[in-house]
Amino acid sequence: MNLRRVVVTGLGALTPIGNNVPDFWEGLVTGVSGAAPITRFDADKFRTRFACEVKNYDPLAHFDRKESRKMDPFTQYAMVACEEAIIDSKLNIQSINLDRAGVIWGSGIGGLKTFQDEVTYFSQGDGTPRFNPFFIPKMIVDICSGYISIKYGFRGPNFVTVSACASATNALLDSFNYIRLNKADIIISGGSEAAVTEAGVGGFNAMKALSERNDSPETASRPFDKDRDGFVLGEGAGALILEEYEHAVARGAKIYAELIGGGMSADAYHITAPHPDGFGAQNVMINALDDAELKPEDIDYINVHGTSTPLGDISETKAIERVFGEHAYNLNISSTKSMTGHLLGAAGAIEAIAAIKAIEHQIVPPTINHFTDDEQFNSKLNFTFNKAQKREIKVALSNTFGFGGHNTSIIFRKFEA
Repeated sequence: MNLRRVVVTGLGALTPIGNNVPDFWEGLVTGVSGAAPITRFDADKFRTRFACEVKNYDPLAHFDRKESRKMDPFTQYAMVACEEAIIDSKLNIQSINLDRAGVIWGSGIGGLKTFQDEVTYFSQGDGTPRFNPFFIPKMIVDICSGYISIKYGFRGPNFVTVSACASATNALLDSFNYIRLNKADIIISGGSEAAVTEAGVGGFNAMKALSERNDSPETASRPFDKDRDGFVLGEGAGALILEEYEHAVARGAKIYAELIGGGMSADAYHITAPHPDGFGAQNVMINALDDAELKPEDIDYINVHGTSTPLGDISETKAIERVFGEHAYNLNISSTKSMTGHLLGAAGAIEAIAAIKAIEHQIVPPTINHFTDDEQFNSKLNFTFNKAQKREIKVALSNTFGFGGHNTSIIFRKFEA
């Protein structure tokens, strides 16, 4: 089968370290931490009292009051990121075949704040069922792709992927496949999440998944550090315009990078813990390399899942060493979650953008907050600790892994006509 080429022609981001792509990238290369005490609610009684929240966000700067009240924050974030990506792509909506333009989005949880607020309101009442008529459409995970398609008139493939923290990368990979299989010419893809709520923080605290470093939130996300104690919850959205190469060239689009392959696998091991030897992570990277028709030594940079959990960081590095062999020590590895926190189902979208910008600028963003070496990690691995590093980057791989054992990897290459 003659598979079509897929390129990236637009980017949009709303993150804890920048409310657009230029600010997000600047935050990454300068090592800014997005972690701070929670402002969304009174967290004094919670074991974790900080998160990586989106800052200086005013929904009324993007939506009228009536419209904003119909959307959960995770949908609002998606719409904001998509608008930036569409503008960035310079796409003329009136000039494309809208039947071959789609939206494939990702979110792990969806409208958690809406669900929490509606159930709380009901439980505090007299038992009379009084619910907001927008309760269900605000809460359901697939509403993002619906809203986006309605705004832009895209009538092609339309759905949302749910695979916990791998959701956005799965959405990107599905979009890639639909375009290269000639099912669509252009797809808006990415992910969004807004889980910094009482239920979100309380639920992850109950699992003992979150860092409890309340005395120093800005240094709490410490991937690969000996004293890491859990991830930092983040929120936001990332959007990418994926387009068939000839379609992009015909309209004179700027091409950021080429998406050349991806892989999926399952740990088949535990509902929340990674396989201790990283076999699922190993398989997904091998699958991605095979799909892209690359050898391990072709990869220059890996944006790792790297959540700052005691078990996850170890299993991923074990997998990297097995897959890449001696080349593992020539790679740059970094976890941008050290700065953004963990955006759950949206993580893969903003981390794909980080990988693409790394290729564009030939700079590897750092893994910040490294203070103490952990002897469990091979000292020959280059984790890009604390400072960004310049290097030649032709090909970058991004890993995302989710509860349930879902693993997804995606590969971008510097564009060459």
